[in-house]
Amino acid sequence: MKNICILGGGSWGTALAIVLAKKGYNIDLWLRDKKQCDEINIARENLKYLQGILLPNNINATDDITKAVSNKKIIVSAVPSHAVRETMRAIRNHTCKEPIIVNVAKGIEIDTLLRISEIVKKELPNAEYAILSGPSHAEEVARDIPTTVVVASAKKAVAELIQDVFMTPKFRVYTNPDVIGVELGGALKNVIALGAGISDGLEYGDNTKAALMNRGFVEIARIGEAMGANKMTFAGLSGIGDLIVTCTSMHSRNRRAGILIGQGYSLEKATESIGMVVEGIKTTKAAYQLSKKYGVIMPITEEIFKVLYEGANVKNSVVNLMLRDKTHEIEDIVNEDQFLW
Repeated sequence: MKNICILGGGSWGTALAIVLAKKGYNIDLWLRDKKQCDEINIARENLKYLQGILLPNNINATDDITKAVSNKKIIVSAVPSHAVRETMRAIRNHTCKEPIIVNVAKGIEIDTLLRISEIVKKELPNAEYAILSGPSHAEEVARDIPTTVVVASAKKAVAELIQDVFMTPKFRVYTNPDVIGVELGGALKNVIALGAGISDGLEYGDNTKAALMNRGFVEIARIGEAMGANKMTFAGLSGIGDLIVTCTSMHSRNRRAGILIGQGYSLEKATESIGMVVEGIKTTKAAYQLSKKYGVIMPITEEIFKVLYEGANVKNSVVNLMLRDKTHEIEDIVNEDQFLW
């Protein structure tokens, strides 16, 4: 248990490596790029993603994935969601008998519409699974700024084990049994963050962003409940908590990409300017397809999809949202006749 593997040496994987290394764990941090591995091991710094943060000596970067996962009970998967399947296949024959895969990516597989837990189950059927999510920018976690997250697993013992592994005075971890809700909250808030960024790029105000965040939250809860999540999960850290931080912070790649799109950048130019994976772009397409599959009304998601993938004018999309058919704020309450009016 003192030796942990982290797959993916981006900002988040590196930040979590720092958290665990400071607790005394020996970390093998896997990256594809050997040159970057050498830079990290010599300079003790991830110059590409977390410049200025000193890495403890018990973090070892390696490009050998077999060595990285060998004899590790806990494997943290910090690769982007679109790379999870490929990565799980790469380690399939090299892990211990029943590893614990701790996923920290936030996304949905665009071709299959599978959540990451479903991908891991297909590729590593003997593995236990947990997801660590919540309002947590790598840039702040790496600097020991107090942060609170949640870990979800189908098995209470697994969730509590990962809680114990990650918990520090500066990194508080709650547990939750709702894997579906925690996964969907973390993935879908990136779609709304793109919308919040677009609003900022258009130089709209706080009123607009508050409306986007609130009604976006409603959409996330709707599709989540349709897919089997507990809607109360979306009121927690992986739901409203992550939504707030991602829609309001300049650390958020999704918000920054949205700002550029709102300012008139093409999707390609915006992503090129960010220079890192913007998970919300692929997730928007997946979320739109899920809304059609489950028959769930998600107007904000639909308009963002049209802007990203159909070239819709962002100002026209705002008008479309504002002039939708009149409705009640909380349709469920009215439909269930809890109020007689």
